[in-house]
Order: sequence, then C-alpha cells, then structure tokens
Amino acid sequence: MTIRADLSDGWVLRLAEPDAPAVPATVRAALPIPATVPGTVHTDLLAAGLIPDPYLDRNELTLDWIGRVAWVYERDLPAAGDGPADAVLAFEGLDTVATVSVDGTVLARAENMHRRYEVPVRLPTSGTSRLAVRFDSAWEFGEAERDRIGALPNQYPAPFNFLRKMACNFGWDWGPTLVTAGIWRPVTLIRATGPRISEVRPRVTVEGRRGVATFDVTLAAPAREAIELTATVGEAVATIGMGPGTTSATVTVTVDDPDLWWPRGLGPQPLYAATVRVPGDEWQARIGFRTVRLDTEEDPEGTPFTLIVNGLPVPVRGANWIPDDCFPTRVTPERLHTRIDQAVDAGINLLRIWGGGVYESHEFYAACDERGVLVWQDFLFACAAYPEDERLAAEVDAEARDNVARLMPHPSLVLWNGNNENIWGWFDWDWRDSVGDRTWGLGYYLDVLPRAVRETDPTRPYWPGSPYSGSMERHPNDQDHGPMHVWDVWNTADYTVYRDYRPRFVAEFGWQAPPTWSTLTEALHDDPLTPTSPGMLHHQKATDGNGKLERGLAPHFPVPTDLTDWHFATQLNQARAVGLGIRHYRSLRPRCSGTIVWQLNDCWPVTSWAAVDGQGRKKPMWYALRAAHAERLLTIEPRGDGLALVAVNDTPAAWRGPVTVRRLSFDGAVLAEHRTRFAADRVGAVTMPLPGELTAPAGAEFLVADAESGERALWFFAEDRDLPYQPADLDAQATRDGADVVLTLTARSLVRDLCVFADRIDPAAEADDCLVTLLPGERQTLRVRGVPPGREGELLAGPVLRTANDLVAGG
Repeated sequence: MTIRADLSDGWVLRLAEPDAPAVPATVRAALPIPATVPGTVHTDLLAAGLIPDPYLDRNELTLDWIGRVAWVYERDLPAAGDGPADAVLAFEGLDTVATVSVDGTVLARAENMHRRYEVPVRLPTSGTSRLAVRFDSAWEFGEAERDRIGALPNQYPAPFNFLRKMACNFGWDWGPTLVTAGIWRPVTLIRATGPRISEVRPRVTVEGRRGVATFDVTLAAPAREAIELTATVGEAVATIGMGPGTTSATVTVTVDDPDLWWPRGLGPQPLYAATVRVPGDEWQARIGFRTVRLDTEEDPEGTPFTLIVNGLPVPVRGANWIPDDCFPTRVTPERLHTRIDQAVDAGINLLRIWGGGVYESHEFYAACDERGVLVWQDFLFACAAYPEDERLAAEVDAEARDNVARLMPHPSLVLWNGNNENIWGWFDWDWRDSVGDRTWGLGYYLDVLPRAVRETDPTRPYWPGSPYSGSMERHPNDQDHGPMHVWDVWNTADYTVYRDYRPRFVAEFGWQAPPTWSTLTEALHDDPLTPTSPGMLHHQKATDGNGKLERGLAPHFPVPTDLTDWHFATQLNQARAVGLGIRHYRSLRPRCSGTIVWQLNDCWPVTSWAAVDGQGRKKPMWYALRAAHAERLLTIEPRGDGLALVAVNDTPAAWRGPVTVRRLSFDGAVLAEHRTRFAADRVGAVTMPLPGELTAPAGAEFLVADAESGERALWFFAEDRDLPYQPADLDAQATRDGADVVLTLTARSLVRDLCVFADRIDPAAEADDCLVTLLPGERQTLRVRGVPPGREGELLAGPVLRTANDLVAGG
C-alpha cells in the first residue's frame, strides 16, 4: 500500500541568517511568520503585511533585498506510528538553490527550479522531527557561477543564464525584477509497504485504425516478489507480469477505432481515462489519440514549418504565453482556465510557452487538452549564451528528461523547441568576440535536448530554436526557412512594413500599448499621471518604449499630448498593427503556415505587447486578434501594383460563395462595384485580384468587401491622419437588460473603430465587442456587462465611447 500525504500546512518562514544586514528592521522583528506552501517568500511577506505590493508604483525598487538573502521554510514531520518509518519527501518544485534537512541533518541539495526531487527520509517512531528547506540567494549563486565560469553575453544585466531558474524573475522588457525563493509546487510525504510507481511515460499514437498507448513504467524500488502490472485505457486492458528484482516494464494497450483528438476548429477533443496499476499503487491520467509531425522538408521556396496533426496541416493562429504572474503560485487553476478561455475566444489555436518562464502546471496542459489548444513548449533558454559547464549541463539533461516525461500524457503538447533567440543571438548580437572558443549553449540545442526528447518521448517533434532555419549554415532568421521573428518592425519601422515579409512561419511579432485604464490607475498613483510621469516610465520596461510608441503612432494619427487621448491612440495603434500583421501573414497561405503573436498575457500591470493585461482585462488588441483570427477571413491586401481580395479558410470544409466589393465615398455613396464568386479549399486560401476601377480612388474613398456568408473586409487608401473624417455622428441609446446594458448604435456618418471602454465606469465592466466600424446608415448593438445601475448614460460619450474619428476630427 502506498500512502501519499500532502504537506501544504504548518509551515513557517524565517531568515536563515537573522543578522543579514539587508533586511529591514521591521521585517526582522516580525519573523518568523506563517508560510504558504506552495508559495514564495514575497507572497508570504506580502500576506503578513511586511512589504508593500511590488506591483504598485515603484515599490519594486525597494524590495530587491528579498532575493539577496537566505530563507528557511520549516514544519514538523509526523511520527511513523504503525506505518513504515522509511518515507520519501516528493518535492514537485523548489525555487531554486535549496538544502533539505531534518533535525539539522542534510538530506539533499537542489539547484534547479524546474525539476522534481524525491528525498528519502526516516520518520521517528514517536514524537516529531523538524523538516527545514533552506533557500540561498539565487542572485548570489548565479553571480558566483558567473565568476567561476566567466561572463557570457546576456540581453539583461543578471546572471539568469548561470542557473536553472525562471529567467524573467530577473527582469525583462515587460517584467519587473523580483527574484523569488520558496517551495513553489506541492510537497508530498510518501510511505509505501509494497511496490510504488515512480514514473509512467505514455507513448500515445495511432497506427492505421488502432490507437496504441505504450506505457513505460518505473518502480521506485525493485519488486520484492512477482507482481502484475495492469494498464487500462477506456475499456481496453492489458496485463503483464514483473519478476522479483525488476524496476521497469513496458505494457501496451490497443484501442480499436479510437475517437481522434483534434486541434480546435478541426474536430472534437475526446480524452480517454488511462490507469496503470501495481498492487497497492496506481497512476492516472487522461490521454488523447492523435498523430503529430513537423513538416520541414525543403521545397522550391525553402523550408516549410508546418504542424501536421492526424495527417492534416494545421493553420496556426497562435500567441506566446509568459508566466501569468511573477509569483506563479498565485496562478490558480481557475485563473488558468479564464486565461485559456480568453485565448480560445480570440480565435487562438496554439499557445507557445516561452523559454524564459516555466514548464507550466498539469492544469495548464489539461485545460488545453480539453479545449483543443495546441501547445508549443520551449525548453527554458532565452536571450542569452548559456555555459555548457559540466555542473549546469547535468542539470539541463535531468530537467529536460523530467519535464518531457511529466508532460507526455497531454495530447495538446505537440512541439518541443530548444531555445528562444539564442542561435539568433550568436549570429547577430555581437556575441562571438566575448564568447571566443567557449561553449554558449549550442550543444544543448543540437545534442542534449533532442537526445532527451528522442529517448524519452519519440512521439513528438523537436526543433532546435526559434528562430532557426534548420542549419547553422543559414541565417536563423531567414524568412524562407523555418520559423522567424519579426522585431525590426516594432523597433525601427512602421507596422505596415509587416507586409514586406513573406515568412514560412512567424513565431514572434508584436506591438506595444499600455494596459487598460482601470489597470493603469489601480497600479499607478502619480499626480499628475502622464505618459512620462515616474510611475508610468517605471512600468514601461522596453528600451525607449514610449519613444517607439510615439514614432509608431505618428504615421497614422496626430500624437496626442493629453493622457486620455494618448492612452486610446496607442491602444488603437497596437490593435491596428497586430491585426494588419496577422491578416497579411495568413493571406500568404500556403507559404506561411502560421503566426504566433507576441504576446497573449502579462504578469503585472505594464505597458507591453500583451492582448490581456496583468489584471486579466482585454485591451483593444484582443478584439483585433479575434477579428484577424476568424476561421473564415476576408482581407484586402496589396499585390504587385494593385490590390487583391483574399479568402482564408481554416475550417475542414470548403468555403465558397459570392462576394461583393464596393468603392464608397465617406458619405456612403457607391462609386464602383464588383461581384464575383470564390472557392477556398479546406485549410486553404484563394487570392482574387481586384479590377482597376475599384483600386484607383479619385478622392476620400474606401473599399468594402462583403461575402454572402457575412464576412467583411475594409481597405482605406490613406492613413487616418490624412483622411477627411468628420466627427462621429451616432445615434446611441443605452437600455438596461437585467444585469447588462444594451447599446444600440446607428451611424449617420462613417464611424471607424468604435470602442467602449466600460472599465472607466467600473473596473469589472466590459463590452462584448470593440473596434467596430459602421458605414453610414448601419446599426450595431453591443452588450455591456458590469455597469452599475444609474450609470448607463456614461456609455454614450467620451472618454468611455471613443472612435478613430475623435483622434483626427475631434468630437
């Protein structure tokens, strides 16, 4: 019999060195304090009222000391009683440089936030013993390793590349420097009187009309006698024997005609209950039957990068995922479900877990399994040269094998990627002189990691890096080969330059904007609050971020000086930029097989590239994602010297029908019209050049393309700042409908990109649509939730109701 006891209660937190000079006297006097496990030192100190909220104003700057001192978590262990005295402490996550001891005797040392550890312990027959986990400073450990090995290039001034810890804890261009410590994942006390399962690796695939689940099973200790090992998948069962002294076995279960697991939009997501049993212990998971491969066979245009699931190329509409909080233990399963639902509602079918964060929890992947959201998982290397020193290399190999095995049950996980931008850094970021003849991580990406994947889970593809072109003989960011990152647009150019690229796959591109108004004003208390006030600048972590925002805005709108207009204009510009990029790249199908925008989420209140801000509120960019990710998309795109209408079909059924394209004046008069029919194959696209009478405007005109099935595309021949907008002329009515308010909007003029910022009324308020463009005479209804009774009228005017017209023509 195996008994597992959760050890989440009864912990206290204290200083390892009570006289550490960096610690404020008020904190030192209050310690020890109750501790939460799983948790972190920062959140425990915050819960005890000993530190201010690090997310507010510039409090981050006063809390650097937390990551530079040593801490101890302690609790009592129970007596063995009538049970076995020999037990195991199973730590699912120790952050990061940890020493585990009982009654002062050291049992284990750990140096890796991203691994699981099992620590043998002997329980007293009576009374209690004291379990202590000491966490030394990750800062000091990283700095000491850097001194020992020698400095290596790094995009940020911190030693995160010298230890295995969440890199973005040390600060990023969207995140604060909050170097954590703590027992950040559950800890369990395990006692067994018989065989115990320590690991199960399910290799799940499809062979013809059969689903095949092969379970590689490892026991914690050699079997003392002959035992039976039984595996069950749904109603199918297989049993084998294990002889005395054996520690591992493989059992295969076959399921006839399984229901296949599909990415969302291409089919259902059936999951099968899987169980592996030995006498007195069992392992459980949910698995899905599907095949996956990555097509990187060179073709006449270069090297594709196409995910193929169940034999069907998947058109990727993705977003990059960063840790949803600087303190991951605050990310509850409910919060994960909300965030992944926001991704699904924005038309996203793949999340790329970025390499400067963490391998996410089972709850994350399970939510993706249920919703059909594919997961691209980076190994955790980002934006730096990493030493291949023996000490670190051993950690990297163990970490890779541990996490590949841990995540094998999840059908949503379809790709392992070696690193984020490190190979690009070797080529373009002036690393070579400082690295010299030393290692810098390439051995991990081309040898250690692919070998770990191949030997642990050969059912999933591996790719060495993003960006990477398939060979060190080619530039890693070559748009003709593999995945590329498009960052020169944000850094140095106007967003219309996205159209200059014809990539095979885009794994990162994005544009910044501030968070929602309520998130901004909850976090910052500058008086006055301006785009350049101290708190605003502190919550803008990108180099020259505000300068890039304004330079990116200037070609499209007059740059406002008023904060309210600046906030709206920069959010609108972000939405426009990202929407344009996605539509362009999708219109290149089949050459371009997918996009992964940077980024879905934020970890704190900050000006960033996110669609959903640090409080979980949707920026206008989220609505732009939803529109640009439509499974059936119409878009008007430049082609040669003219324009073309492109119909992109991401569904498993053909899309065909009539479409009408009109050239209109700003007052709604039809100046030219073209009718045609189109047929877009399943998971395909069709391009239709538009005739010259539509694409040669004589004045203030624009194009509208309407498919009979309801899809619409717009094209304006000039930038907003050069268009003769009139102030938005709207008949707007607000009607209470239970807890919601229904806005009925009728346009008497062209109204472009109407937004309702309901959170300005109440932080919980939200409209169901945004970026709505109405032609003269058109009507739209919006449903707004969360508006307190009596405040409905505030929805009918600025600063809640805004349009692009306002930024040019006033109103």
